[in-house]
Amino acid sequence: PPARPTTLNLPAICSQGQGRPRYPESFFPRSGAGHFRRRAKAINRLESWYAHCCCLDTEDRDAAVLCCTRQAWKQALGQFCIEEFGTMTAHYECCRKQGDERWTCFDSELPNPDYLATPGYIAPTMPVEPDFAFDPIAC
Repeated sequence: PPARPTTLNLPAICSQGQGRPRYPESFFPRSGAGHFRRRAKAINRLESWYAHCCCLDTEDRDAAVLCCTRQAWKQALGQFCIEEFGTMTAHYECCRKQGDERWTCFDSELPNPDYLATPGYIAPTMPVEPDFAFDPIAC
């Protein structure tokens, strides 16, 4: 899973997004791999929403972008869990947890906590993912 946005990884979230993997439908075999498709959809959704957050133009931009990316992170992973529970397969471990335990679980054992780009990789153009609205009042 992707790391929780922090003041330390926020610059990379916003500046290195095109260097992190995306997963178009063509990446997967025609059948099967449902769990991996759900994971990929969550990553694609999150990166789309991060791009939205990183374009905010407000008075206190850094704080707003951090708040927005944190909201996007929780919403994307929450949606992933909803999709996980909509299947008859084993559910992702973190999705079985509630509240702060869920977010702590998602934010542990991370492969790329600093959101660094993959050297030589350029993400394909992906459609904008709908259904995210930043709520500045929740900051």
